[in-house]
Amino acid sequence: HQEAAGYKVRHVPATLPDILKTESMLDWEYALFRDQRLDLAIRSMRDQLEWLESGVSDYEIALPVHELEACATASGYYAGLDRDVCRQQLNFIADLCRDKFPRLRLFLFDARKVFSAPVTVFGPNLAVVYVGQCYLAFRESQRVRSLTDHFDWLVREASVDARDIPNHIQGLINR
Repeated sequence: HQEAAGYKVRHVPATLPDILKTESMLDWEYALFRDQRLDLAIRSMRDQLEWLESGVSDYEIALPVHELEACATASGYYAGLDRDVCRQQLNFIADLCRDKFPRLRLFLFDARKVFSAPVTVFGPNLAVVYVGQCYLAFRESQRVRSLTDHFDWLVREASVDARDIPNHIQGLINR
């Protein structure tokens, strides 16, 4: 993130992005890994929020619409998660997206129409693709540009625009 200072960061996470997770969500996710990992995850989330607060870069996130729906219903990846934690998590995302717009923009795409592997583009000089146990990093300008174009395509194809995220989430909570 420091290397991307002054540039837009574009992110397609594997699940909810860490920058948008509550400590309760991280606690649930790391329940099987009670060693130092939870402390590191919470510290990383806080560092990312501080970085966002600093205003040195904009942060765009593209997420499949079903990810928030699964969180709202405690299904799929979120099966077994307490409904109060789900509601708290969704409210946190809605509040953060409302308060930090336009510096923070979340777009939801329909994964039945478009697809993306988890990827982060740190400005024009670095792009990283997550493949499970490791990351593939690209610094060659054409490859970074291709992943930037891919992200921009996801934004153009978004079924829920960044401005509509708080209302969309409220609709999920009220179901």
